[in-house]
Amino acid sequence: MSTATLLTPATTSARPGGGGPGSATRAAERAYLRTLVVLDTAVLAVAILVGYVGRFGDDRPSGSEIPYVLFAPGLLVVWLISLRAMGCYDDRVLGYGADEYRRVSSASLRLAGGIAITGYIADVGVSRGFLAISFVVGTLGLEVARFGARKRLHRARYRGRGWSRKVLVVGDTAHVLELVHTLHREPYAGYRVVGACIPDALLAPVPQRLGDVPVVGSFRGIPEAATAIGADTVAVTASGELTATRLRRLGWQLEGTGVDLVVAPALTDVAGPRIHTRPVAGLPLIHVEAPEFRGARKLVKGFVDRSVSLVALLLLLPALLVIALAIKLDSRGPVLFRQVRVGQGGREFGVFKFRTMVVNADALLAELAARNETDGLMFKMRDDPRVTRVGRLLRKWSLDELPQLANVLLGQMSLVGPRPPLPSEVARYDGDVARRLLVKPGMTGLWQVSGRSDLSWEDGIRLDLYYVENWSLAADLTILWKTFGAVLRSRGAY
Repeated sequence: MSTATLLTPATTSARPGGGGPGSATRAAERAYLRTLVVLDTAVLAVAILVGYVGRFGDDRPSGSEIPYVLFAPGLLVVWLISLRAMGCYDDRVLGYGADEYRRVSSASLRLAGGIAITGYIADVGVSRGFLAISFVVGTLGLEVARFGARKRLHRARYRGRGWSRKVLVVGDTAHVLELVHTLHREPYAGYRVVGACIPDALLAPVPQRLGDVPVVGSFRGIPEAATAIGADTVAVTASGELTATRLRRLGWQLEGTGVDLVVAPALTDVAGPRIHTRPVAGLPLIHVEAPEFRGARKLVKGFVDRSVSLVALLLLLPALLVIALAIKLDSRGPVLFRQVRVGQGGREFGVFKFRTMVVNADALLAELAARNETDGLMFKMRDDPRVTRVGRLLRKWSLDELPQLANVLLGQMSLVGPRPPLPSEVARYDGDVARRLLVKPGMTGLWQVSGRSDLSWEDGIRLDLYYVENWSLAADLTILWKTFGAVLRSRGAY
């Protein structure tokens, strides 16, 4: 679930410059913003210098009407202004989600287009080579710098430091617990729950807790509760007692306090591009587009899958032969292991993998069933005695899955998608889980970059269903990029 989608701003309160709730958070936020400005300035200065040297070398531009000694610094300043105008320093998009990267790219591309059009209309001969090199290097540099800054912020948030919002959750007990669980699951999103307010009728005469979150008040004293615990954000989730009138009044009460108000709708696991808000008679109606399971984008995805898999197989052929030889020398049995899996539409196919277990692994499974270390329908064991020496190394680096490129080339799998299930798992699917079969299974996916075997069955299914409902070509590229990091860390690989 994307927390960026889950929490939508209802009111952004005024932010006083002094103390008050969240003043420490505001200071940390401002420090992070200053870091981004310094990084962006440095990247753009280097990009413009590279553009100048790449186009003109050591020679001064001759026959040009443009004084580049003045144009270059001006371009840097205008570029920074363009980033600011496109909301690239908006705290609602920083540190989580893809919107920050999209805004950075959009700001750079629009500026490049604007300069090109202005130069053409004014008949000013700005070097196209200088602009092309500067904008390509600058845009890529900005994205890389933002990525590095975000990863550093995520590590700080995991350790309980760094810029995070202190959240007071308001709503019915069940919805509060669900929202708290979601935010705890993704601490790098920057929402740290510090308290909860529940309806008056549910309050006990003694202090109580919802999980590890203290209940600090009822709906009658939400602003006071936020002040008491130092919260800088009030997150309102579903409750029958929180009518539209009471929610509007809460927004008025929080004005000028430095506390933001956000609303967590009951709509979950739906990505931002499928959600559109349309005001009707003062009521913000959320329109949700249907998932896309066919069409032009699916054709493009299939073409990319097969093209990349063919190229990858050709490039990796020497490595595949070395792995095959190592398996053959390590233990008796075939090099490849072909297992029946279930693909799109419930159609069965044989998935190819390098053999990592002894030849009688299936016969030994019954003896090990009691030592299963995961919940749900899968069998996982950290120190599985059936795994060979070479197999353990292949699993650690996910090299055993490389033959699945052949399945992708045959159109049975995709590069990115849900985990390919066994027929025995599919036979026990309920109606919701069966939606995983609406798309092709993938060599990698959200499950791969989120912990692999360390994930619970419920979290694995949740991630697969989220992908099915919200897949996109941009998301596929992001998952493929993150897969390399997940493989290098080898977390959850056994």
